[in-house]
Formats: sequence, structure tokens, C-alpha cells
Amino acid sequence: MRTSIRTAGAVTLAAALLATACSSTETEPGASRTTPVDLGNIKLVSYNGCDDMLAGLRSATAKQVGPWGLGGPQIMYMEARSDVATARGKSSAPEHSTTNVHEAGVDEPDLVKTDGNRVITVNRGVLRVVDTATRKVTGTLKLVDAEQAWAPADLLVSGDRALVLFSGGGIIPFGAMAKRPASPGPRYVLIDLSGEPKVIGSLTPNGSHVDARMIGSTVRLVVRSQPEINFPDAGPDVSENERTRLNADIVRKAPLEAWLPKFETTDAKGVTSTGSVKCDQVSHPTEYTGTSMLTVHSFDLSQGLAETTPISVAADGDTVYGTGSSLYVTSNPRWWWPRPIEPPMIEDAPTVTATAEAPQIEPTPTEPTVTVTPAPAPTGTPSAGTSVAVTPAPAPTGTPSAGTSVTVTPAPAPTDAPVTVTPAPTGATSTSDPAPEPVKTPVEPPEETEVHRFDIAAAGAPRYVASGKVPGRLLNQYSLSEHEGHLRVATTSTSGQDSSSAVYVLKADTLKKVGEVGGLGAGERIYSVRFIGPVGYVVTFKQVDPLYTLDLRDPAAPRKTGELKITGYSAYLHPAGDGRLIGLGQEASEKGRTLGTQVSLFDVGDPANPRRLSQMFQKDSGSEAEWDPHAFLYWARTGTAVLPLNTWNGTEQTNGAALVLKIDESAVTKVGTIVHARPKAAGNARFAPYDPGIRRSIVIGDSLWTVSDLGLKVNALNGLADQAWIPFDQTS
Repeated sequence: MRTSIRTAGAVTLAAALLATACSSTETEPGASRTTPVDLGNIKLVSYNGCDDMLAGLRSATAKQVGPWGLGGPQIMYMEARSDVATARGKSSAPEHSTTNVHEAGVDEPDLVKTDGNRVITVNRGVLRVVDTATRKVTGTLKLVDAEQAWAPADLLVSGDRALVLFSGGGIIPFGAMAKRPASPGPRYVLIDLSGEPKVIGSLTPNGSHVDARMIGSTVRLVVRSQPEINFPDAGPDVSENERTRLNADIVRKAPLEAWLPKFETTDAKGVTSTGSVKCDQVSHPTEYTGTSMLTVHSFDLSQGLAETTPISVAADGDTVYGTGSSLYVTSNPRWWWPRPIEPPMIEDAPTVTATAEAPQIEPTPTEPTVTVTPAPAPTGTPSAGTSVAVTPAPAPTGTPSAGTSVTVTPAPAPTDAPVTVTPAPTGATSTSDPAPEPVKTPVEPPEETEVHRFDIAAAGAPRYVASGKVPGRLLNQYSLSEHEGHLRVATTSTSGQDSSSAVYVLKADTLKKVGEVGGLGAGERIYSVRFIGPVGYVVTFKQVDPLYTLDLRDPAAPRKTGELKITGYSAYLHPAGDGRLIGLGQEASEKGRTLGTQVSLFDVGDPANPRRLSQMFQKDSGSEAEWDPHAFLYWARTGTAVLPLNTWNGTEQTNGAALVLKIDESAVTKVGTIVHARPKAAGNARFAPYDPGIRRSIVIGDSLWTVSDLGLKVNALNGLADQAWIPFDQTS
């Protein structure tokens, strides 16, 4: 996603905003460069029975079919807090940090979790439990064979229950190779942590994992599926138009079961059962393509995987945002790949070429050679295929620039782009000459983001509330924020090389637009968004980084109040107390060439005059936290910030460091770095090499814990003195 990147929960700056006289700039010439769209009435409705559902899906899908069925050749898709927490669970647990999430109280999957007494990790297909008092591994559970150690996995934990989320298909449970084939979709495994960890259930949907959220012990899993329709090869002599006609006929005869999302559950005894979403639990917008189904599975971890009735929507989804009472899923289902925008790097940029095998970088004589290594796909991104990462760090979306890393994931080919038929040319030389066959050419659909809202305030299956749409594209889930009955949505709209961004305000109960402020970053695109109560912050970038401040107190009249232009950009924004904002991203030259990791401290106490107070710059480096804020830790009690850091020196890349910073009211200061030992040669000879790079950091009491493929390291929070090394068994 994921994916998807995430920020902290609400921190109100209303007092500072109310004390400041702000002048509106939205009436300036050229302020609004995005074309308003009619949000229309696209509230979801249920089908009138299974026959109505089948007829509607057949008709909608048949309009989208092409000569190769639903879709075409696969393309490449390039994309792009730590919460300060008190002890939870057992009262004796020391104070500790939690996963850096978008909204407080809404947990998100990540590769490590802690309750202060235990650290639970899932790494290379192995779940481990570490006692924080003794600093010993007290439980280990192997979930897949070593040959599947590449499989990305995350965790959600509630009490003595852990849910392991394998987001990719093709997963075979450990020890089950002889009797069970690889799963057709993601696999969710429920673990009992009360003693030696053991599997007590699993859920395997057909489709692809989008994302998940957990409130208390209730988990909502979002899965996307496509109809299972077989389109036979008509042979080499059949024209594309005839293929399309034949495929449309096949769609019109397909059974309802082809569309109904399927899933498989396994209980603690290993008994497996299959099921599918019932047609009376499927809704649809007024307009839909029939080529994708979005399903929400809900269950309480404390009750096992006794599935409540899943609900589905005839729609697409790729970004999930959740609050305590709402679950939003958004998508632009009609145009999967981003439109090209000029890269920010202007001069001396290496050429970046993405292929179906791996991204390649052709360096200039003055640029370093960058190696390509496998990396897990970010949460929430399309999961069709294996992701690879080019290190160092990526720009969040769009075309990469020099000195950046990019996560490249094969995305589903567009299954539903509308087409037009070009009339055959006239003027044939003779009546006996056959007229050329009409040629279908793709027509670019409107660049719009659809938003679907589920009410999850009550236990059990969610209730579908409404749908809406806004112009442009989201960057990630941080582009969404619900506040006092309204949803704020930040998007970038592009037309060729022209682009501009805007924030739209929708009523949460109807998703009808009530206000907007546009004209943000003409010719640029959004790199990060942060909403804090009634204030919004948007960073756009091409050659310089305007940080915009927005007054959102009046939903019907949001306005731009301030703007700060500096070099580089912030890919992630994090609150650091009243009137302070942390920006993490890349420094850049005045012509847009990225130079390395930068962490900035902004004074946003005066919304009309945001200022940068301090900056830490690390040349020739990048951080995973730029595209996945789960990797960023901010411990407000001591002002400690920690982020993974990769660097290169022109000949080699260095992984393994965690950069530790001190951030106070006026400055960002480097404290030091933490590294993990290099792996043993035997470990690196495995199917998936061990990576000593530090991925996450946690504060527990007065200690700083860091996590890599190789193990957990414990350092003193004050001074970073080594305290313990907890190795992971490399023979697992």
C-alpha cells in the first residue's frame, strides 16, 4: 500500500489557528486548476435478488471485455507515528511505543508488535515471541518453509491472539506441502500466544489483499477479487474485434458464482470449509464495471475466526483509511497506472527503466551504480507479482529521480478502460474491396477517485453507508482524514505534463462535496499530506517543496493560509507538539535533483507563516520511512526520533543503520547510529538472503529496541549503549 503510508492521530492546533488572522488566497488568478466534477448520487444499493445481481454483473462486465478477456499484458506500477503510548494490557508492563498509525486507537498491520511485556515479530515466515524482562526468545512458530521466506507478512495482536497476514498468494502452510496446494490468495493465520505459539485457525480468500484495520480485538480485512471467467484462445486467425465479441458472449453466459467472492476457513483441528459471499450481501454503485469485487471480512480475534457474514461491493479498492467508527476504501478502478509527470530531477539524472523483470538504472559517469535487491511490497499496494526495491529511498509516487529508491510492483492491467470505435475510412477503390475493420482505441477515462464508506461502529459485519468521488488521485491513506462529520480528501489531477492539487471536503454521512480549495502546486504533485484537527498540511514537489498550510475550520470554505518554499521535499509529516511539525524526505538541488535524506523541523504555530527551524541532512542516503511511516519512531517524552537509513558511497550500498535523532523545540540533532552484525555466510546462501538492515524500532521503558532479519538489538535510550543482542535462528 498499502500502500499504503500512515501518520499519527489527531493533535489539535485550533488554538494557534484561532489566534491568527488568516487571509484567503483561493481567489488569486489561477488558484483553481482542477475541473470540478458532479459528485452525483452514487449511493450503493442492494440487488433485487440473485437474478438481478447476475444480470447486472453480466451486462456491466460484458461492456469492459476486450480481445484478451478482462485486461491485457501486465504493466509495471511504480509508487512511491510512532505513537507515544502508555502501557496497555498487563498493568506491570513498562511504558512503550506502539505501531506508528494514522489514527489513534485504530491499529494497522506491521512486522513487529509489543505490549511492553512481549515483543512479537514475524520474520521470514517465522513468528517469535520475546520476553522483554529476560530478553530471551520464549516462543517460535514456523509458518512457511524456508523456500517461502520471501513471503511478506505482517501482524495484528490483541491479548494472547496474533493474526499473521500473508498478503501474497502462493503460500503453503509449513508441513502441508504434500496435502495442500498453494493458496489462491492472501492467507490470514490466527495464532494462540498463551503458551507455546500454535495455529488455531486460518482464512484464505480468493483475491488480493488490500489492507486491514483493528479496533480493540475486532479485525476488518479488505480483499479485492475479479470474476473467475475462462476465455478460450480463439486462434491466431481471429481478429481482435471478433475476439472481443466472442469474449463478451462468454461473459453473458457466465454463472453468478464467477463473481461471488470465495474464501476458505480452517479451524484449530485442521478441518477446512469453503464459502462464498451471499448475493444478498452484495451492493453496487449506480455505475460500476463488474470487473472487480471489494469484500470486507470481520471477526473478533478473541472469538477465533468464526466469520461474521462478509459483505461485498461491486467496486474496486486499493487504499484503506479507518477511524473508530468508519472504514473508507478508495480507488480509481478505471485507470490503474499513474499518468506521466516530468520527474523532479532536471540535470545529471540516471535513466530509470522499469521492465517486467526488474527496474534497471543506467547511471551517468558521475552517478553511483545502484544495486537491486528483493523487498516486500508496501502494505496496501497492488499485490500482483513480487516487489523489488531499488535502494536508496523512493519518491512517493510518479516517476523516480536520481538518488531515490522505488518500490516497483506489477499492477493489475486496466480491466475496464472504455473504448471508442473509429469508423472505417471511406473511398474504397472498388465495391468488391472489403472495408477495413473498425479499430478500437483506448480512451482515457476521467481521473477520479471513488470513495466508499462503511460504518463499523457496531460489532459484526459493517454497514455500507455511501459512496462519492473527487477529481484526481490520492497519494495514500494520509490523503484522507475524517473530522467532525466531514471527510477531507487531498488529490493531484494531471493533464499531460500539467498538474495541480486540491483538498475536497465531503459530508461523511453522504460523501457529498461541501467545499474545496485548489491551486496547490501548479505543475507539481503531492508528496505528503497531514491533517491535524481543523488544519491541513500539503507538500507538493517538482523542483522546490512548497509546504502549504490550510484552514479547514469552515468545511464549506476551506482556504490556503500559508506557503513555505524550500528545496527538497517531505514524504512524511509527523506532529511534534503544539506548533511543531516534523518532515522526513529528500533534500534536493534548486533544479530538483535529490541529494539524500533530510529531516526538517517546521514551526507551524502561525498558519500564515510556516518556517523551517532546523534540518538534518545525510548525503547519498534514503530511508524506508519515506514510503512506510511504520518505520518511523518518535518518542515525545525524550524527543527521540529513529528511522532506518541506507547509504551509498559510489561503489557500494550500506544497509543496517538506524539513525537516532534528538528533536526539541528548535533543532534536529544527530545522536548516533545503531547497526546490526552482518549475517553469517550460511545465512546468505539461502533462497532469500538475510538482510541486516534495521526495519523497525521500539521504545520499551528506558531502552530502544531495533529489529532486522537477524534479530533484536537493545540499546540504552539515553546514550545508545549496547544492552543486549537477541539473535534469530538462521536455520529456521
